[in-house]
Amino acid sequence: MEKEIVKSVVEMSAYVFERGLVSGKAGNVSARFKGESGDIVAITPTLKSLADLREEDIVLVNEKGEVLTKGKPSSEVGMHLAIYREKPDVYGIAHTHSPYATGFAFSDKKIKRLEGFGAIKSEYLKDIEYFKPGSKELAEAASEALKSEDAIILKNHGVIATGETVKEAAALVEFVEEIAKTQFVTHVLNSFD
Repeated sequence: MEKEIVKSVVEMSAYVFERGLVSGKAGNVSARFKGESGDIVAITPTLKSLADLREEDIVLVNEKGEVLTKGKPSSEVGMHLAIYREKPDVYGIAHTHSPYATGFAFSDKKIKRLEGFGAIKSEYLKDIEYFKPGSKELAEAASEALKSEDAIILKNHGVIATGETVKEAAALVEFVEEIAKTQFVTHVLNSFD
């Protein structure tokens, strides 16, 4: 089980990178699984590109955040753990800084639900106020907002999505980016005379 989960984190890290949802050393991906003494989270390491991670780069932490393998987990490990605590049905998380959705995060505009696209539960994708990346405040606010949502915007920061698997979470951040792109292009086209 552990090896499969770690492999899925590596694969979905490459997936979000290849689709332009993260660049450089930004973003993080995790998956949760049951260990012998409780939940274990396999998470991407800090300050490493998601483009070319190997299985040995993935860091395992327990539900308290204690590192169980070598390496240093993403600085957002606290946010991932807080979300897993609040959402027992979630086993995958993807956090990205995709261009269109993050553009919305830095603006006063909201990503509107498109008819026929069920990923956004209310009229607009929920956002939370800005908190310093990696902070306890961000972890608390994100986990609280995600109690009733599958994806949210982190103001002046990016997007975070959850799923029953890490693949589902990665697909959802990609979907949010597609909705943001569609909304942006529509706005630009509607501004032409």
